[in-house]
Amino acid sequence: MRLHRLELLNFRNISHLELALEAPRLLVIGANGEGKSNLLESVELLGCLRSHRTSSDRDLIQHGQSSCQVRASTGSGDQLALHLRRSGGRMAQRNGKVLDRQLDLLGSLRCVGFSALDLELVRGEPAGRRQWLDRVVLQLEPVYGELLSRYGRLLRQRSQLLRRGLGGGDLQGLLDAFDLQMAVIGTRLQRRRSRAIRRLEPLAAAWQARLSGGRECLELEYQGGAQVGGEDAEDPWREALLAQLQQQRGEELRLGQCTVGPHRDELGLILAGQGARRYGSAGQQRTLVLALKLAELELVGAVLGEPPLLLLDDVLAELDPERQQLLLEAVGEGHQCLVSATHLGAFSGGWQAQSQLVHMHAGQISAHNHLW
Repeated sequence: MRLHRLELLNFRNISHLELALEAPRLLVIGANGEGKSNLLESVELLGCLRSHRTSSDRDLIQHGQSSCQVRASTGSGDQLALHLRRSGGRMAQRNGKVLDRQLDLLGSLRCVGFSALDLELVRGEPAGRRQWLDRVVLQLEPVYGELLSRYGRLLRQRSQLLRRGLGGGDLQGLLDAFDLQMAVIGTRLQRRRSRAIRRLEPLAAAWQARLSGGRECLELEYQGGAQVGGEDAEDPWREALLAQLQQQRGEELRLGQCTVGPHRDELGLILAGQGARRYGSAGQQRTLVLALKLAELELVGAVLGEPPLLLLDDVLAELDPERQQLLLEAVGEGHQCLVSATHLGAFSGGWQAQSQLVHMHAGQISAHNHLW
């Protein structure tokens, strides 16, 4: 077990919660809107420093409160804490010591989340696929978080410069300097994304074949603006991105926005040679998302040498009974799992024998908290 204890204070609709995890599997049962997803989201936030549900810390702080806290103890003996404040930003702690950077908390509690929102991975916009891929890379290489932050700052500053339009040589010289920095940081992001996709593809293809009974062939394709073929060295990537930035400068000045870089890249999902977003059926799309998440789980476990914590947030309700069973069987006994659901119908057999059950109502867990 990676997570031993969880404590929340003023987190969304949860005023105060203390939970000791007593089994490898935790089932959180309750009606919609009671706080099940909030509980799992808090674990994701502590493990990844991000939520898949919002990009604003203000959304995570209970209404009327100035701050919230997430605390946990792990199997390695670490005491972790993350404090979010409406004003003043975040503060991260490990074993009572305030960390200089919140990014230093990464790696203490690695987890992979799967929620009903992930079903939009295929049919949704490219930004959702980029964000998912970024979360995968972040689990494998915590330094990726710093690269994302630096690129985000550069992108905002360059966009402001394009909108302001100083004119003449001053503007061109400033853009030249920004382009060099964006090419360096952007290349480091793109190469890591491309490398992750190459490692994910055979795993996802194998899961897609298994889940579809061998009927469907899946390919993943990193569709970056700068095409460098199979090159893995940094120089060709950087030169290609820099050239593209320079080629698009006139168009970017006209539009007043950055049109080139990792923030515009796409992850292509291809089934039997066709784009799954446009041509895949609803069933194929759901199977594909399941294959992607299981590939993520497998890759993170293989790279880290130990299985990550798995968060399944109300996802069974979106799957038919066959896919529900495939998912539960695929998870197996090797992962600590936190699972939220509205009822117990999908869980039987071995899952019951190794599960701790809690009921959630209005942001509180009931006293009914035991092994089945």
